[in-house]
Amino acid sequence: MKYNSTRDNSVSVASAEAIVKGLSSEGGLYIPDGIPAVSIDEIEAMAPMSYTERAQKILGLFLTDFKAGEIEDCVNKAYTKAKFGTNSIAPVYKLDKNRYVLELWHGPTCAFKDMALQILPHLLTTSVKKLGMNKEIVILVATSGDTGKAALEGFKDVEGTKIIVFYPENGVSGIQRLQMCTQEGGNVFVSAVNGNFDDAQTGVKEIFTDKAYNDALEEKGISLSSANSINWGRLVPQIVYYFSAYCDMLAAEEIKAGEQVNVCVPTGNFGNILAAYYAKRMGLPIKTLICASNANNVLTDFINTGTYDRNRDFYTTISPSMDILISSNLERLLYLLSGRDAQKVKGYMDELKATGKYTVSEDIFAAVRETFRAGYADDGKCRETIKRIESEFGYVIDPHTSVAVAVHEEYAAQTGDETKTIIASTASPFKFNGDVLTAILGSEELEDKDEFELLRLLSQRFSLTVPPSLGALEDKEVRFETVCAKSMMKAVVNEFLG
Repeated sequence: MKYNSTRDNSVSVASAEAIVKGLSSEGGLYIPDGIPAVSIDEIEAMAPMSYTERAQKILGLFLTDFKAGEIEDCVNKAYTKAKFGTNSIAPVYKLDKNRYVLELWHGPTCAFKDMALQILPHLLTTSVKKLGMNKEIVILVATSGDTGKAALEGFKDVEGTKIIVFYPENGVSGIQRLQMCTQEGGNVFVSAVNGNFDDAQTGVKEIFTDKAYNDALEEKGISLSSANSINWGRLVPQIVYYFSAYCDMLAAEEIKAGEQVNVCVPTGNFGNILAAYYAKRMGLPIKTLICASNANNVLTDFINTGTYDRNRDFYTTISPSMDILISSNLERLLYLLSGRDAQKVKGYMDELKATGKYTVSEDIFAAVRETFRAGYADDGKCRETIKRIESEFGYVIDPHTSVAVAVHEEYAAQTGDETKTIIASTASPFKFNGDVLTAILGSEELEDKDEFELLRLLSQRFSLTVPPSLGALEDKEVRFETVCAKSMMKAVVNEFLG
């Protein structure tokens, strides 16, 4: 299997090169030249398998230049009980007869990004060896909160790599900031950016596509790569957990082989739901993909109208990992739905850069509506849903998961669709303790309490165990306090690289 660019079909590279480069030189995203098929019989055969066995099977279909032993080694290093606290890795919790919560936050940083960023460093270093490279790989990351810490943890002290993370100064939770700014490791650096996530993401993309700058780095033996979901090596591991969730439901006799399910995903950058779309195209029996947004509902409007328009107010919400108006991975979907028309996709992306908006053709919009539905929940609805779910089920969810639950409830009420639904739960409630506690208890009990008192309060009130990685932050030294203008991001990179 080869990988093309969404903006240039003449680009054709093996998966190892796509993973190392992260982004194609003209700004396009790498995408496989085909979609492998998985039969219902093969899915049924995966039901009794472990998560690592399922991962080896799915990843092997896409990373065809990797040897089976190489994939097995990467998978076994990434997905361990020691790191995820459970052999299930991504367990499924049955909320009621129609709703199943896919818990993607059991990893070391308590967010779904661990599902990909625990394996990406191993895929990357294996790819470097396969390509015979002797350059230092520098990972650049823009984060809206969770990717940054997960990438820092994954690449911490990995030989031959350095990693630099940029986050919006006022766009992450207190716990997320502490997670990043106390990061250990001799090869890591973190900087806040004056601006929002889109500013940070645009700055990173501009560095990647600055040919003169990249040539200068190459002369010094440095090659840039990405750990954002623009990197196919970040996205492909996410396909695995949708297959795994279905297989777990099969094994628990909650569904029959071939029975269709819906999938509801809270998403800002569109990567997590795109992985579910790939699973559907491969043969996983998914009926409808429900895209859940917060008040930054640019994806909701696109799926409902066919027009993508980021010319709107940007909101800082209690679900900050979704505070995004430029959804990078939507480009990959457009490429697939346009019949792999790179010129058409490039035209849309050029129009987006120039005017902040584009409208897709009628055939592409019709294809979007065949599979996707969308809705959004503002902070008020999000808080109400957190409180109600805890009251009805004794189950505590974070604000991002709450967005998905609320949007799914609205979808089900409007359509009468009672199809069993997998709801992607993307973060532990402990990462957003203040907002979760405010939703359930009100703000009075939280007055004058710091992040760690809030962790303990959430634990005590709802008989939950504080994740060790979050509890340990209390005794960690803050190492990184840099704040830069978005125009100075390259200068920050230069200073770190010496």
